[in-house]
Amino acid sequence: MEKIILDNIEYSLIKNVNDGFNLEVITEKYTDFFAPFDYIVGDWAYGKLRLKGFCNKGNKIYKPFNDKQLIDKYINEKCAYGCKWFVLEKQILENK
Repeated sequence: MEKIILDNIEYSLIKNVNDGFNLEVITEKYTDFFAPFDYIVGDWAYGKLRLKGFCNKGNKIYKPFNDKQLIDKYINEKCAYGCKWFVLEKQILENK
């Protein structure tokens, strides 16, 4: 898995469908709004990258509509068929 650093947070690129991940574009699009989320899904629509955050149930900002179990449903129902997309997973770094 490829490691990505965005705003001093480490992520792993866990899915990259149709080569949807573009570091330069996500770096421009990423804001601290996404920092609390455990997963960031990016999909391409009309040549533009859209980002959406998802959470594990233990996350303090968890809501049923942003449950990580809904990522596949989001891709299937809210994204263009056959689009480019990716999933980043936040890495929890242990203090040693």
